Amino acid sequence: MSQFCDIEEIKSILPHREPMLLIDDCTIEDDGSVTGHYRIKEDEFFTRGHFPGNPMVPGVIQCEIMAQTCSMLVRDYLRGHIAVYAGLENARFKNMVRPGDLCEIKAVLKNTRDMGTSRISFCSAVLRVDGKICCKADMNFALLPNGNEQLNPEE
Repeated sequence: MSQFCDIEEIKSILPHREPMLLIDDCTIEDDGSVTGHYRIKEDEFFTRGHFPGNPMVPGVIQCEIMAQTCSMLVRDYLRGHIAVYAGLENARFKNMVRPGDLCEIKAVLKNTRDMGTSRISFCSAVLRVDGKICCKADMNFALLPNGNEQLNPEE
């Protein structure tokens, strides 16, 4: 059965806090995918100067919205760990995202690989507004023990 997570449950899993918490709610689907939502507020720090009179959400923030939704795919491994980007591939930006828009994000876990004390998760995500694809990407995350945020400790 699908599991709905509200903002308080998300905060109990993700380390992000306002103004960088960019997921309002999500549903963990029966197939293991996650559908998340985030409403772009009129006064977001990232739209105030991007661009005055014509605000739009920067692509990097759209990717972060998708990344936080992807993090919910590996929620059981996040306790005691932090998820950091290990790769971002095939990012495509199709339509603008603006203040007031409700972003719907569909995230899928494609694979995981254990790497000693860390784990690499391979995900894909699509961000839509009103059914139109705005952004999509393949994202890789390293889940590292808290306090050891180095991707390659030997280097």
